[in-house]
Amino acid sequence: MKILCLTATALTLIAAPTLAQIKNTAPTPLAQIDTIPAPKDIPYPGTMIINLDATDTIQGVLKVQQTIPLPQNTSGPFTLLFPKWLPGKHGPRGEIEKLAGLKITANGKPIAWTRDPIDVFAFHLNLPQGVTTLNLSFQFLTATKRDQGRVSITPDMMNIEPEQISLYPAGYYTRQIPTSLTVTWPQGWTAAGALRTVSKTANTITYETTDYETLVDSPFFAGKHFKAWDLGNSVTLNVVADAPRYLEATPEQITAHKNLVTQSLKTFGAKHFDHYDFLLALTEEMGGIGLEHHRSSENGVPPEYFTEWDKGPGRRNLLPHEFVHSWNGKYRRGADAIAADFRAPIKNTKLWVYEGQTQFWGYVLGARSGITSQQDTLDSLANIAASLNENRPARDWRPLIDTTNDPVISARAPKAWVSQQRSEDYYNEGLLIWLETDAIIREQTKGKRGIDDFAKAFFGVNDGDWGVLPYDTATITKILNDIAPYDWEAFFDTRLNQTAEGAPLNGFTKSGYTLTYSETPSKALASSMAANKYLDLTYSSGLTIAAGKISQVIWGSPAFTAGLKIGDQILAVGEDAYTDTALKQALIAAKSTKSPLKLIIKAEDKVRTTELLWTKGLRYPTLTRTGKGPDWLLALLTPRD
Repeated sequence: MKILCLTATALTLIAAPTLAQIKNTAPTPLAQIDTIPAPKDIPYPGTMIINLDATDTIQGVLKVQQTIPLPQNTSGPFTLLFPKWLPGKHGPRGEIEKLAGLKITANGKPIAWTRDPIDVFAFHLNLPQGVTTLNLSFQFLTATKRDQGRVSITPDMMNIEPEQISLYPAGYYTRQIPTSLTVTWPQGWTAAGALRTVSKTANTITYETTDYETLVDSPFFAGKHFKAWDLGNSVTLNVVADAPRYLEATPEQITAHKNLVTQSLKTFGAKHFDHYDFLLALTEEMGGIGLEHHRSSENGVPPEYFTEWDKGPGRRNLLPHEFVHSWNGKYRRGADAIAADFRAPIKNTKLWVYEGQTQFWGYVLGARSGITSQQDTLDSLANIAASLNENRPARDWRPLIDTTNDPVISARAPKAWVSQQRSEDYYNEGLLIWLETDAIIREQTKGKRGIDDFAKAFFGVNDGDWGVLPYDTATITKILNDIAPYDWEAFFDTRLNQTAEGAPLNGFTKSGYTLTYSETPSKALASSMAANKYLDLTYSSGLTIAAGKISQVIWGSPAFTAGLKIGDQILAVGEDAYTDTALKQALIAAKSTKSPLKLIIKAEDKVRTTELLWTKGLRYPTLTRTGKGPDWLLALLTPRD
């Protein structure tokens, strides 16, 4: 009798049918056809008119009536678009989900619409002959709780963004569509924005007609408690607050903001706006925001911005950052980020310039103006350097340039392990790159030139022009080579496209500074922890804590090894109930005992015990001047004459 022996592999081959033998139904996917007209750079025939009722400060419902004139002899397919890709947000962040009640009529008769099944920001119409104008009515339902999005209307203030209250016709560049806006504001409120008033009747204001692209770039802040300061050079600081007491700014504080304007103009060498309006909300009620526009900003900070000025820099870096964007990101803009309309995807490859260099100049001009002190600025830079140097093991696999995709990938959604995922690191690591650029220029020219020379060459052109002047990387390297010959192409390639173990700290070391650690936090870090109500132990075991709950764990840190994660609640440290002080004291004691800390952790409905081994005590970053050469970093932060 013959016995047949088959290997496991042979049995698998016999048992498994080939793909050709599988008889399951396999349909052919239908082709996806884009039926939305491509934009053309031709004038739109007529002016869109938008009437907004913004008087509902309780339920936050914005009521819109919009009139759209049609091109002559228009009939058949016609498409309206809701703004999708928003420039300052670097991604498809239009809040289409909040548009409601859309009804369209023409000649008194309803016009049916159908939402595009692929691009849900588009609405298709089939127009009968003889229609000359479309009349739209709809609501934009602002968030009433933070889990619905950013709260933009409170009983005391509001933030109106024109992309939320308008649709526009497909087939045209947005800069070619004339638009007129009229807003009825709450009675007794004051509104501010980049658009100027044409007429006013009671609390209804009609603003100057402009193109739709500029309209979307021109938001408003309005409030019951309002104050404005003239900062000179056609710049105004407009402030709304939760209560009148928060508007009590000292002359010295306003002088610092005036200095921000003059120092910026001296640094950049040209003005790229006809007028500029800071829009600043001092609030705990309306959602925070930091968004740039060509002739204005949208900034939300804690209400004590003026009244607790001496406690630390807080969020005072925000206004300098957003002001710089008028030059960098709005006037000078990456060529591949320029889009014809708000449907076209924006490429973010130059965010290391757009945001990274703006982050750099924001800190520099904050110090030059006196909005922040030089020491607070140095301490803030130390925090940035330490965070990127110690808290980004993801640098091992993800180069900086890839983080410019984050606004699309994650849209700033919370991440479980940001240290291993990276986030929008082009902001702060971009800052470090430009700080190093300054140091290289000074080194190559023996201190005769610096990054201010680059700023004047890059931004200081076409004074008074507030259009858009595009650039690419070759533009940047050419200007840098004209100032200080160097292999800038290789420099940027290394910093942007290659992985590295640690952050680029040469901007500090070339200026004679070393990143060191202290047992006490700097004033800048302490004020940040106090204002945002968290405990920073990222350099003292690898975690941050807010209200007893872990808000961040650094990948590979002792806290990570202990099995801790975001959301864990620390119930006890050893035999003591948890407090921030109890944990800090235990970490200090462990430096002598060399023993791990026993932590009792609650996660959902489970309780567990773990051990955290950290024996180096409390560590907070600081910059220490150790070199004997010229202090280029301090020179960078010094006001310009």
